[in-house]
Amino acid sequence: MAWRGEPDPVTGYLVGIQHVDALVRSRVWPELRAAAGRGESPAAIIARLAALVSAGAPPRGSLDSLSWAPSPFIEHRWDHRMPDHALLVESFEFSASHRLHCPQLSDEENRAAFGKCNHPGGHGHNYRVAVAVRVPAGPGAPGFPVDRLERIVNDAVIDRFDHKHLNADCPEFATLNPSVENIARVCHDLLEPRFADSGAALAHVEIWETQKTSARYPA
Repeated sequence: MAWRGEPDPVTGYLVGIQHVDALVRSRVWPELRAAAGRGESPAAIIARLAALVSAGAPPRGSLDSLSWAPSPFIEHRWDHRMPDHALLVESFEFSASHRLHCPQLSDEENRAAFGKCNHPGGHGHNYRVAVAVRVPAGPGAPGFPVDRLERIVNDAVIDRFDHKHLNADCPEFATLNPSVENIARVCHDLLEPRFADSGAALAHVEIWETQKTSARYPA
């Protein structure tokens, strides 16, 4: 959970960790245990957790955002800027090769811009893809099943790009340099209409090419 507000002028604290621990133990864990038997959507659960935590907010702070990750690959997020919605975020992977090369540039300019990534034979990455969709989170709001998200992403992105040479095998990159920025935008554009037809709104797509290099679209 994240908080917003002005720190105490004496202690420098906005929220003490002991206060956060107490909120988790007294409000969050009991609610998660109770929710497990009610068959509610995760979006409804994260919205109610946010309400419970907000009700116990310290005098100088208010809840900015709250995340609940029931697995290493799935996360549910609530944010005060969209109190009636939640984000469902799931991470995926695909392996692909590519070559960074712009035909408009000379060979020297391409080598200067892309270095080893301009090698004629290409090179490979294990890409990580995080897809975030916005779903209603108010009382009685319909849930958006994780397996529906997975079917859409697998069909539109993973099956399309996994174990492919992006430049040679994928028409999306036949004339578009497959930088991580362009891959994020292409994945977003492939996914957006699929989610719109399925009762959710695509919030963003983030692609990690390496642990140090990633891009999000829209930013």
